[in-house]
Amino acid sequence: MADFILAVDQGTTGTTALLVGRDLAVHGKQTVDFPQHYPRPGWVEHDPEEIWHSVRRAVRQLLDSTATPAARIAAIGLTNQRETTVLWERATGRPVHNAIVWQCRRSAAICSELKAAGLEPAVRAKTGLVLDPYFSGTKLTWLLREQPALRQPAVDGRFAFGTVDSFLAWRLTGGRQHVTDVSNASRTLLMNLTTLAWDPDLLAAFDIPAQLLPAIAPSSSRYGKTRGLDFLPDGIPVAGMAGDQQAALFGQACFKAGESKCTYGTGAFLLENTGPRPVASKSGLLTTVAWQVGGATSYALEGSSFIAGAAVQWLRDGLGLVHTAAEIETLARQVPDSGGVVFVPALTGLGAPHWNSGARGLISGITRGTTAAHLARATLEGIALQIHDLCRAMADDKGEPLAVLKVDGGAAQNDLLMQLQADLLEKPVSRPQTVETTALGAAMLAGLAVGFWRDLEELAGSWREEKRFVPEAEAAWREELLGRWNDAVKRA
Repeated sequence: MADFILAVDQGTTGTTALLVGRDLAVHGKQTVDFPQHYPRPGWVEHDPEEIWHSVRRAVRQLLDSTATPAARIAAIGLTNQRETTVLWERATGRPVHNAIVWQCRRSAAICSELKAAGLEPAVRAKTGLVLDPYFSGTKLTWLLREQPALRQPAVDGRFAFGTVDSFLAWRLTGGRQHVTDVSNASRTLLMNLTTLAWDPDLLAAFDIPAQLLPAIAPSSSRYGKTRGLDFLPDGIPVAGMAGDQQAALFGQACFKAGESKCTYGTGAFLLENTGPRPVASKSGLLTTVAWQVGGATSYALEGSSFIAGAAVQWLRDGLGLVHTAAEIETLARQVPDSGGVVFVPALTGLGAPHWNSGARGLISGITRGTTAAHLARATLEGIALQIHDLCRAMADDKGEPLAVLKVDGGAAQNDLLMQLQADLLEKPVSRPQTVETTALGAAMLAGLAVGFWRDLEELAGSWREEKRFVPEAEAAWREELLGRWNDAVKRA
């Protein structure tokens, strides 16, 4: 009996495979990490083969650890680190270059060139995005420009481009399906938000051959079946696909316009469902496709903070203040406040609403009395303050504040961080029973496509809250902290 959905969450530092039951409970989980490559300052790469091996290992370990026969898998849902750019040979499936990761800033000069040519207003109008190295389009432009040997095979149709979802779908289906979903396509700078198709004018502006591109499909659809794998049998439907942040919004059951979530992972990402029409931002946020399910398209406003959990990792790996990321909360609780220390975690620039790729991390307010605990607390405050800025920008765009913020991701397990977030927002923060909402969203999308669940109402009824954080801080604390933060951001 097929009573599980296999969800594959391919992230920036590792791949997680989960088995999800009809009650949305996670019945098994395995994570396999893989290395990051930093060929130059500001450049970040992944080896696509190492990504693929992490997927194979995670799925194998999951099925072995749970003693689950593959026959019990009804479908596979994929979710992925967005914007990361992969180029491979159609004939062999072999990558022709390391993947250029979403964090990579190597295409900054191309973005500046396109801005100088006056293209940003048109790009913004068509895609809802800004010209920033974050997105896939300029990464692909860089590959074809700086690696001249790649251009002719690309023009001849011998190469395939995709974000990580496309690469995994290709591999899972034995090279039979070159496909992406609307949510991932909307992050490339190449898809028109209105037509949900690749835009010829944008392809010309970025000098990208159309024959490189995958087909764009709904987020919940039967894309193909497994074929020729050494870790899964043939014939399992690959049926759900969404970028990680859109998948998390879906996994949080934010199916109605006005519902919001924030995922605290390597970066932090705030998304709000805006319903069936795209909403243009005047506050530096992005307009993106949330998903397409059952013929209906939902859009979202998004604010991205490039560094969230990565700031804690820096305290651990770079400064050695803690041995594990989980220790940050214990250390930060040793002091009642940050002692005037402010940490702007702009370690790879500032994302929305500032969009300053040249910004750098800044720690201010250090005195002789500053301790590791003050720096730990300032780090958590810095993460929460970035989300406060995003929520304020989103409220300005909509004309109304959010009611409740749903949260997920690894750092959402940090109770102190979540309390700081509620205190800064002056709104409740809701954490679900299953914080693996990114993978859960991919499973839900796949399950809908194969009839594992009936509809959105059934899924919404299964979502459960684990803990709610309500505002407790005084206004004077909040105003003082925001004042110091705003001053520090200007200097970052």
